[in-house]
Amino acid sequence: MQLLLPILVILAFSGITLSRVKEVHNVLELTGQKTSRLKFSTDVAKGKYTPPEEMDPQFWYNIADEEISQRLQLPQLSTKKAKNVIMFLGDGMPISSVTAARILKGQRQNKTGEESLLSFESFPYSGLSRTYCSNAQVPDSACTATAYLCGVKTNIINIGVSAAVNFNNCTASQDPANRLTSIAEWSQNAGKSTGIVTTTTLTHASPSGAYAKTANRMWECDTDVTSYGVDASTCIDMATQLVTQTPGKNFEVMFGGGMGKFLPKTIKDSHGNAGERSDGVNLLSRWQGLHNKGVMVTNRKQLLNLNVSSASSIIGVFQSGLMDLHMDADATYQPTLSELTEVAIKKLSHNENGYFVFIEGGLIDIANHYTQAGYALDELLEFEKAIQLARDITDVEDTLIVVTADHGHTLSIAGYPGRGTPILGVNQHNADINGVKYSVLNYAAGPNQYVDETGQRIPLEDILGPDNAITPSYIPTEIGLHSGEDVGIWASGPQSHLFTGVMQQHTIPHLMAYASCVGSGKKVCGN
Repeated sequence: MQLLLPILVILAFSGITLSRVKEVHNVLELTGQKTSRLKFSTDVAKGKYTPPEEMDPQFWYNIADEEISQRLQLPQLSTKKAKNVIMFLGDGMPISSVTAARILKGQRQNKTGEESLLSFESFPYSGLSRTYCSNAQVPDSACTATAYLCGVKTNIINIGVSAAVNFNNCTASQDPANRLTSIAEWSQNAGKSTGIVTTTTLTHASPSGAYAKTANRMWECDTDVTSYGVDASTCIDMATQLVTQTPGKNFEVMFGGGMGKFLPKTIKDSHGNAGERSDGVNLLSRWQGLHNKGVMVTNRKQLLNLNVSSASSIIGVFQSGLMDLHMDADATYQPTLSELTEVAIKKLSHNENGYFVFIEGGLIDIANHYTQAGYALDELLEFEKAIQLARDITDVEDTLIVVTADHGHTLSIAGYPGRGTPILGVNQHNADINGVKYSVLNYAAGPNQYVDETGQRIPLEDILGPDNAITPSYIPTEIGLHSGEDVGIWASGPQSHLFTGVMQQHTIPHLMAYASCVGSGKKVCGN
């Protein structure tokens, strides 16, 4: 059977406005298979080796336990328990983009910019996270989500299953020995409320780490499963898992895009587009049947007018696919990440046992894939606003906030530009060997190198500057690519002092579990 390839939107020139954000992740590229190859192997991803010992989840549990033990040997600054845990995930947010966003924030305030600070950079503790996955030096958002939410590293493309599962292998993904649990489930077992918030889709890789178990991150609905040559009645798609299985069915808050994955092709969704499911199942109706006092919202007005006290659970699906980039969104129709964050926290705070919520600024990654740094930095600034709001409306004495990224992108800040140089502009203080000035920001790989017919770089003064300009890149590729360097971690609240130094990414949920006394590992309550 020929398999349907994910559609890539290639923006090869500057000045594009992204009125509807499209998916950019290509499974063939992520798994190391050629993009001309139409049939996928169910063996381990082509050309990517998984060390045998790393296929056992216990291998990773042991490493996390050791890293926590090392931190507990140091003087402990607090014995307080975190009643609530908020995890903020900046998808595709390298440290270079944090620096660039900090500068842009200041420049929007008519300052030089370099002296500015993002909200989470004022958190008292910070560290670095090692992002590689079991078979990938540079990861994707699926294996990383498994690490920072389930506490186990796995193969690229996998979500919620161990590295013993090969790409697209339905049978192996169904083996109980290979299926993992997340900190969301650990928190539910402790009587806490749980939720997910994202600017991508509810079935996108990052939020799916909180609930899904799949051998292919692209199995978002039954149509997707079938398109990869797998029986959708045997391997349950992620939208169905979210609505009908533990822990997804117990989430009290689910905010994001991706309405089409929950609806059959025969009906239109609230945004005027046809559903994507082939099985005829209306999962949103099924969700409503499972939650008598549950409320569904699909736009900003409905969200802000919602009485969270009267709703047992809330599902918000604000676009058919990915949510719109902030700068392109209809502000009267699509809520901001800050608004989603505020409603989620207000709802989850009703539980006297506390809560765990995962909140993702997911379009940072999408904009970096488009190599449109202006969009990416604006998404990051929306992300930092939501973090500031969360810290302002919660108590630092009982709420742990952890901010991190899943992986980086190949963005760099080049040359020796002077203080106050527009971060989205041209470096006026340096030029290449041909005397042509170059961009302050550059990507290693992307769609536009800005060269003439002889291969020489062209002047960029009349091209760069607008927020939607395509940022220059060196290696010609259809889209921008992930990078493999360590990413930052910033923490505030009970036990935040443990989130320092360099740690494996999969240790993060174990530290959050330690702080909030959930799961089966070490707990601050037990000391």
